[in-house]
Amino acid sequence: MSKVKRMKPARIIILLIALVAGGIAALLASRSDQPPPVAPVAQMETVDVLVAATDIGLGTSVAGPELRWQTWPAAVASPTFVRKSDRPDAIQQLAGSIARAPFTAGEPIRETKLIKAKGSGYMAAILPAGMRAVSTEISPETGAGGFILPNDHVDVLLSRRDKEAEKAANVDVHVSETILTNIRVLAIDQMVEEKNGQRVVVGKTATLELAPSQAETLGRARQMGTLSLALRSIVDFDSKEVANDEGSGGRRNSINVVRFGVATTTTSK
Repeated sequence: MSKVKRMKPARIIILLIALVAGGIAALLASRSDQPPPVAPVAQMETVDVLVAATDIGLGTSVAGPELRWQTWPAAVASPTFVRKSDRPDAIQQLAGSIARAPFTAGEPIRETKLIKAKGSGYMAAILPAGMRAVSTEISPETGAGGFILPNDHVDVLLSRRDKEAEKAANVDVHVSETILTNIRVLAIDQMVEEKNGQRVVVGKTATLELAPSQAETLGRARQMGTLSLALRSIVDFDSKEVANDEGSGGRRNSINVVRFGVATTTTSK
């Protein structure tokens, strides 16, 4: 009887240890099932800016459905963007404007690339102030084989007969010279921008962007001989000077002399 009484405290202690161990295990298990605390996310400041809802081509009249508001991170929103907080009626105000440069879908609208036509045609709208649009006839032979596209830059060459030299030499003399340099092509025929990935346009008329004095030069040159367009490299678009492949700095004239059906070529400076 005494032995049974002495065993009870030991059993009680073992039981208590087992209960404590089980509680600790249950507590640890419950904590492992809970997801870790989520760190608070900083809220990014945004603004609504006006963007193109679809692709807008050069010279296109912009309609309301082609514009929409889009949320934009305020930190990278340019001051040139049209913001809804500043101009909530911008879509209605800009509808009917003509695009002076193309927009891609989702691109923010900049008013510097739009102009109100006020009833004028798109060509008059896209011309910079003080410039003129002058058309001239071209052919595959005089237009770089059809590889000239709108917004390319060209040099205009004049090929003509030099009557003064003919009188002195008593032979036919033909001269070529560059009369205009780094001229932007506004359109080829009726196309004012590249469409559907087209890379070659064989047109009959090129419309050039010229200053008034350049337009006069082109008009005189058309009466004197044949005009050709020489395509410039895209890296030379901003160049103010024309490189001379002889390094002489002077104008080089190619002369074709024909005498009794025999042709010879010389150079005159």
